[in-house]
Amino acid sequence: MKNLIVIALVLLLAGAAAADEHPAPEAPTLADLSWLAGCWAAVGGEPGSGETWTVADDGVLRGVGRFVKDGVAVATETMEIRESASGELEFIAAPPGQDPTAFTLTEVVPGEAVFENPDHDFPQRISYRRVDEDRLEATADGEVAGETKVLEFAFERVDCEKTGP
Repeated sequence: MKNLIVIALVLLLAGAAAADEHPAPEAPTLADLSWLAGCWAAVGGEPGSGETWTVADDGVLRGVGRFVKDGVAVATETMEIRESASGELEFIAAPPGQDPTAFTLTEVVPGEAVFENPDHDFPQRISYRRVDEDRLEATADGEVAGETKVLEFAFERVDCEKTGP
């Protein structure tokens, strides 16, 4: 019996040592998503269409999306990326005429972030990918009536001073 206790302690200590060698990865922070900051014009869209992302003094990453048709802004969507009460990063989308919806960050690698909300009608997933210093892609996708639907958006970096927020 004494030998079993000794063996159990050795295994327990070996497991603890292995855990110390491979600590859990640090949780993503807003700084990991700072590559979104800036002014982004919609490729192929009318002038003024695009997204602007800024880091606010309270540490929240705030975005505004504009859709322009015939020279008039027909829709403006506000967005935020912030830490939730549970400490996770979340993307909050507030499309025109709708209540804000939260999507939880599920994947982040340098230059790419994926947010998901499987309970939302559409989309269930929103992702951003930095193609290079001056190009950004966004995707909104999910299921609608049992069919996969994907909306893709391409953006080019523009000078915020010339385009305004």
